[in-house]
Amino acid sequence: MELLKRAGSWTPKTTVYYGWIVIAVGAMGTYAASGSAQVTLAGIQTLMFEDTGWDRSTIALGITIGTWVAGLLTPVFGKIADTHGPRLVMPLTSIIVGGCFYWIGGMSAIWHFYAAYIIARGLGNPVLIGVMPRTVAVNFFERKRNLVLGIVSMARPCFGAINVQLITLISTWSSWRTAYKLLGVYSILLALPLIIFVRKDPESIGLLPDGVEKNLSSLESTGNLGKGSNIDGEVWSAGEAAKTFALWAVISAEFLIILTSGTIGFQLVPYLHESGLSISMAALAWTLSTLLNAFSNPMWGFLSDIYSPRKLVLSALPMSLGVTSIFLFIEGGYPGFACVVIWGAATGGLNVLGGMIIANYYGRHSFGSISGIMGPFQIIGLGLGPIIGAVLYDSTGGYKQLFIFAIIAYLLATVLFFFARQPILKLSQRTQRPLI
Repeated sequence: MELLKRAGSWTPKTTVYYGWIVIAVGAMGTYAASGSAQVTLAGIQTLMFEDTGWDRSTIALGITIGTWVAGLLTPVFGKIADTHGPRLVMPLTSIIVGGCFYWIGGMSAIWHFYAAYIIARGLGNPVLIGVMPRTVAVNFFERKRNLVLGIVSMARPCFGAINVQLITLISTWSSWRTAYKLLGVYSILLALPLIIFVRKDPESIGLLPDGVEKNLSSLESTGNLGKGSNIDGEVWSAGEAAKTFALWAVISAEFLIILTSGTIGFQLVPYLHESGLSISMAALAWTLSTLLNAFSNPMWGFLSDIYSPRKLVLSALPMSLGVTSIFLFIEGGYPGFACVVIWGAATGGLNVLGGMIIANYYGRHSFGSISGIMGPFQIIGLGLGPIIGAVLYDSTGGYKQLFIFAIIAYLLATVLFFFARQPILKLSQRTQRPLI
């Protein structure tokens, strides 16, 4: 028993701050789970159409249900991230997701796809992509918190874009099914490094955020007397945060942004293909768009450590509005190719700045639980996106209405962020927290 306890508490010694190790290994999990992300399915759906004979609405329904399940589970895993951490949950989820991917590779009926995808998406998104990796990032870093959040947020679209190209490449000599079986094997094997390296927070390994040694002198010199103090300022609980207008304004704005992302993003490859571009060329445009979107996240994070993330999002939204408006005046083809790529770059900060606002406003003590409040709304919006896009396309026979829908949503989100000013925790609301 003592041997097991000692093995469970063992942490590898590293020459760099251990938070970076956790972020890097967590990113490997994000790569695995990106096989069920919408950015991946959006890029390879045509391969699935041609192989199975299903239409886009059939696949979109499964993606929507899986995404909603992820939304329902996000508060649960947000709470687990705050209380127990990711060390056991992440490797177990990686094994389950891997089994689902292998099943998708061999499926022969639509219910096979629905069952495997819903499980992979429902568990993989909150545990390996969303609330749990972000909570770990917030726990391990303070001074460069938004930069690290930007790096973590970069992983999903970046790895999704890589998966689109890998699956497309593998399909040229074998099949997209083979690609999913290989991804499933990778995900199962990944459980071992996850359980070895991932930890809940720096305090569990004798450190404080940013690599400060955990001792009395460092506590006095840094002023980090408890979770959320000093750099975090006031220490908010999830219940206290839920009573503020700012949180619900940010949640509503993020819902509209991610709803728009799902509505447009899932339709861009078919949009380009139907305008005359080959499937590979359309997938390339989506890949470049996704990569630019991903690589812009650390930039927004770096800027958010210097400037207010609220002011930055109010700058990013007008850019997104302008680029989206261009779609109304072109008919796809190579102009559409260019616009898809630019749209990805312009909208890069919209999916991460809301989380940075939450971290800045409410600190790290209950970040997982507070993000868990926001998570279902984000995921519901993401799940609705493909269905709304498919319905708008089927009802109008074109894509113009999708872009008009996006413009309206971006305008409403701008108004909500404008009024989402930082709240102040009243003295009567403050809760005593134990010292580290």
